[in-house]
Amino acid sequence: MDMSEEIRAEMVANVWKVVASTGDTVSEGDTLVILESMKMEIPVVAESEGVVTQLAVNEGDVVQDGDLIAIIG
Repeated sequence: MDMSEEIRAEMVANVWKVVASTGDTVSEGDTLVILESMKMEIPVVAESEGVVTQLAVNEGDVVQDGDLIAIIG
């Protein structure tokens, strides 16, 4: 059974800082990426514990609402 969790952007924003790396073990609430929108920093956090199996963004990228940010397996 695949328990992967997809973390998706909830707004249009710039990827200001990538905190996590592929292969990192994360806990619920850990910050994965920090987005910047309208001069506000918005942390994107893990909603469950697991291992980051994919990071789909890089610093400086622009994400749209619904874009994949990361997958936690």
